[in-house]
Amino acid sequence: MRGGIAVITVKAGSHVRELLQLLSITGEIPASVLGIIGNERTLKILVHKLESVQEFRMVESGELIRTKLITVSGKRNSRTIRLAKGALSVLTSIDPDAADYYMHSFGNRNFSSDTMHTGRNHRVSEVIAMCTAAKIESRYYALPVLSLTERARRVPEAPSFFIARSLKQIGSEELNKTCFTRYIGALFYPGNCYAVYNTRDSVMKWSAAGERKIVAMLSDIARMNAGIHEVDSALIFGVDETTALQTVLESDKSRKQFGRMDRIYKKLHFIPLDLNGIRLLKIITLPDWNEKLLDSLFDTTQKLKSYSSIECDAISDGTLIFSHLDCDLARLIRFHDALFDTTETMEVLCFPWQVDFLSEYLGAHTKLIPIEMEELEGALNLNPKEGDYL
Repeated sequence: MRGGIAVITVKAGSHVRELLQLLSITGEIPASVLGIIGNERTLKILVHKLESVQEFRMVESGELIRTKLITVSGKRNSRTIRLAKGALSVLTSIDPDAADYYMHSFGNRNFSSDTMHTGRNHRVSEVIAMCTAAKIESRYYALPVLSLTERARRVPEAPSFFIARSLKQIGSEELNKTCFTRYIGALFYPGNCYAVYNTRDSVMKWSAAGERKIVAMLSDIARMNAGIHEVDSALIFGVDETTALQTVLESDKSRKQFGRMDRIYKKLHFIPLDLNGIRLLKIITLPDWNEKLLDSLFDTTQKLKSYSSIECDAISDGTLIFSHLDCDLARLIRFHDALFDTTETMEVLCFPWQVDFLSEYLGAHTKLIPIEMEELEGALNLNPKEGDYL
């Protein structure tokens, strides 16, 4: 302790370092992100501490830097955490590339106080925090530059998330016309790509024309940089599945033919903004993950070998089985609608945290069978160690 101020060591894996790197990419984060990247109570205490001048010891250089690291402003849903001006010296010491990116993107630090802009930044930061926790690369400055002029394999073999801001810089004039759409980026994984959305805790407004343009643009990017023919799947991050489902259903109010969200994307996977969502991200970014998932659940005698009027995955002792372990809301809606034409009891596989939501949405014709996440992780050779997602 020097002059009554404790010395904080900034080392790899420390909360201070993680906060710095996250803020260097997103510019600002909501308090909700703290519960994603670690213990929320511990991190709130740390953020409050970093609002005052502290002394930081840099492990790499041994340098001591005395500064305020964090500023917190705004009220309620607009309350936001940003880097203080003096934080740049600390960021430069630990990661010059991160500092350069931050200065390029947020150099004048004139963040808009408009709640719409703040909300969009918060949506992006929550997804990046989730990806970071799931070991998915999302640092723009650590990812390759994509192109629309020459076909080549540029995206990494490992899962990677490209924020919308970086995709707009590829060079297409049309991409810059999509700034008012609701997508916030694209997540590539071996063999496929997801468009990414985040409803947070409210129903997301939907622009069918804009989002159809996004699908076309992302498909072009995927073909030119990853050898992926088409982008037809999306991830919907959010606080709860009910809100995400309502977003899909409300999107029908666009009054455009085929304008609903599940008409534009064939698959819409819900990802909760919590530990369950982080673990789910690890599953749905595996190569051929859905086939592996179904193989782990059903043997060859159970899998359906003929067409069924109800979308389902298997049959056992005459009972049809539907798996919602993929959290695909588009499939769930089709399954729900088909239930009106049957009196049979169906079995639905789900995670324990989905039981209440599915009980309300699907009603009495379904028997829910909870499957623990650990069972799937084991079957897919994903065996996280304690602390992997903290």
